[in-house]
Amino acid sequence: MARRVLRIEADAVAALADRVAGEFEQAIELILARRGRVIVTGIGKSGHVGRKIAATLASTGTPAYFVHAAEAAHGDLGMITHEDVVIAISNSGASEELLTIVPLVKRQGASLIAMTGRPDSLLAREADVHLDAAVREEACPLNLAPTASTTAALALGDALAIALLDARGFGSEDFARAHPGGTLGRRLLTHVRDVMRPAERVPTLALTASMSEALLAMTRGGLGMTAILDEAGHLAGIFTDGDLRRALERGIDVRGASVGKLMTRAPRTIGPDALAVEAAELMERLLINQLLVVDGSGSILGALNTHDLMQAKVI
Repeated sequence: MARRVLRIEADAVAALADRVAGEFEQAIELILARRGRVIVTGIGKSGHVGRKIAATLASTGTPAYFVHAAEAAHGDLGMITHEDVVIAISNSGASEELLTIVPLVKRQGASLIAMTGRPDSLLAREADVHLDAAVREEACPLNLAPTASTTAALALGDALAIALLDARGFGSEDFARAHPGGTLGRRLLTHVRDVMRPAERVPTLALTASMSEALLAMTRGGLGMTAILDEAGHLAGIFTDGDLRRALERGIDVRGASVGKLMTRAPRTIGPDALAVEAAELMERLLINQLLVVDGSGSILGALNTHDLMQAKVI
């Protein structure tokens, strides 16, 4: 039975592809031409589907909200203006609550898109544009419970939202701004300056500093490294625990060596305005665990390591 349900609903969605033609394009053009919002309305299961469609539209660049059809007749119709487009969802196209508000929506001057399973229904005939969401049968063995029809309406709503996204040139950064609390939002809206440790917390040493001084500075800074500055105070290199390990592997007597002789010269750096994901990509590609953050003149502004990026949930 479960396999039967899935096959029926999959077939219902697949059949919609052949109907995405003239009227679908008219619906897209109608929404793009209007300066107002998209108001999605419905009742019962169609209402639940409508809430999701409104949420998808809103998060993909088309301002939208849901108005319950029954509440619309009791005051919520005041949310609709002459600049809006109303999408009314009803499989039968005969929902009394929707038909009650249709003339009022038109009197407001709003445009009406009907999404029904019956092109000959009253709701479909009264609409400016009709989107055919008809299904051959419901997945319910009694052919009664809204199942395939609600799945088809939901998929058609997704197609509408994504076609509008494409028409508006809505990109990943726009999506991130609408989802600042999500993973994508963190990845695309978080900059290096947001997660770096400030300059005063970055340990620095002169080229002539001893190894004991370097180890103390690295321990104190908690970054696994210390920046090395030349006599003019400019960045000359970086000394990390990896540099220490490589020196020991080569048999160098680190007790008598200055940090300037063992450091990594001309280290890779990053600017504060770079995205935090760029810092993560750079560290992963170079197999390093920390980065110094510098300004245009090379002055140290801060530093960050993989732990900082993990804490910010960038990686």
